[in-house]
Amino acid sequence: MKNLFSLLFFLSFSTLSVFSHLFSPPDNYLINSGSTSPTTLLNNRPFTAEHSLSFSTSSHPLFIKNQNPLPNLPQIYHTARVFTKPTKYSFPIKQKGTHIIRFHFHAFNSSNLDLGRAKFNILVDGYVVLSDFTRFVASSTRNPRVVEYLIWVDSEKLVIVFVPSKDSDFAFVNAIEVISAPTDLIPETAQYLMTSGNLKSFHDLNKQALEVVYRVTVGGPKVTPFNDSLWRTWVPDEEFLKSSVGSEKFYFGGRINYHVGGASREVGPDNVYNTARLIRSKNDSVPNVNMTWVFPIMGGYKYLVRLHFCDIASISGGLLYFNVYVNGYLVLEDLDISYVTSSLASPYYVDFVVDGESSVGALSVGIGPSKSSLPHVIVGMLNAVEVMKLNNRYKSLDGDVCADFVLKSRRSRGNTGIFLTMVAAVCIVLSLSIVIRRRIIESRESVSWSRLPVSSSEDNVKS
Repeated sequence: MKNLFSLLFFLSFSTLSVFSHLFSPPDNYLINSGSTSPTTLLNNRPFTAEHSLSFSTSSHPLFIKNQNPLPNLPQIYHTARVFTKPTKYSFPIKQKGTHIIRFHFHAFNSSNLDLGRAKFNILVDGYVVLSDFTRFVASSTRNPRVVEYLIWVDSEKLVIVFVPSKDSDFAFVNAIEVISAPTDLIPETAQYLMTSGNLKSFHDLNKQALEVVYRVTVGGPKVTPFNDSLWRTWVPDEEFLKSSVGSEKFYFGGRINYHVGGASREVGPDNVYNTARLIRSKNDSVPNVNMTWVFPIMGGYKYLVRLHFCDIASISGGLLYFNVYVNGYLVLEDLDISYVTSSLASPYYVDFVVDGESSVGALSVGIGPSKSSLPHVIVGMLNAVEVMKLNNRYKSLDGDVCADFVLKSRRSRGNTGIFLTMVAAVCIVLSLSIVIRRRIIESRESVSWSRLPVSSSEDNVKS
């Protein structure tokens, strides 16, 4: 009952905190696709009717309406815009840098068209973010799906192109979001965990295209966009938790101590840092147990793994020490959260880029006691995990295909084999300069793994 009261208290308190620290992005485009009237969601976000905008190149857009929407279905999923040919959106950009792009899909069946039959591609600023897209279309017939990307924009316009596949008649979307991200959301560098287990520096992380694959709050309930200043959704961790013997959930009803230079509320909201899953030593010995989470992934890509920590359970600083593992490798040893942050209940995060190009289809995160762990106190803790896919050498997040191929293949119906070979060659040439440059930089930075002291000032540790 005490834990339940604490949970309800912090949910109410955190909601007030979010409203008192609202993020105001310079670029903030919210489009209710296929609609002739604006709508406001429950999180007080106004989506503008597309019919009143001029971002699209099409002079005769096709709008359709869901005649039988599900009960309580948000208004943005009551309509859709359909594309029967490649169509471009061009958004003026006020502030260069990382932008959050979200596409909303709900494949309803109207009297004119079954959206569940759609198969299409989406390009964002030259990146292929969806290729022959069918992954979520079928499942979105029941529940809407949202796909999210983080794209670096260094020009005055962000261009999004919807391209129906050559064996499909149309593409569609229900809503589009283009939002400036906070400057501290994606850092320039991170630690790169290779398949050998060695760590080295990874540069220009913020210049990569990222697809959000998992955003998980550990030990707590679902966090909705209503309680997140960047309007994100964080799902509970039970689905991914594979080893939890000896662990427990923990709820904290106090204030999260955000501070200048540390993890901001935009990096992780109060609701995420107010909950955790932890390992506790209940007697004179330290338990020999680990908490392990496993996340299925698509092979052939690198992944950004962001781990969120906030010591909300210790009675004083200097008592909590534990180890952190990624894919079975020890990446942080004797981690003392309060030492890194200089206080309790103060959040920070650690970023690792994981080489998943030869992955067996999953990556894992583990938390366990270290040699410095003490009896009768907490000996392990985790608050949240995020997993994001990085673009490959073709500037693609969905297959070995580049933007030029997607556009030209739509126009070319013959000599497909020759055409595919030629365009693939062009894609490789275009990406070689980027790959060579990065390898030259990384070769200068490459080091064998050694213990990362908790006092390290690495750029990927944000306290």
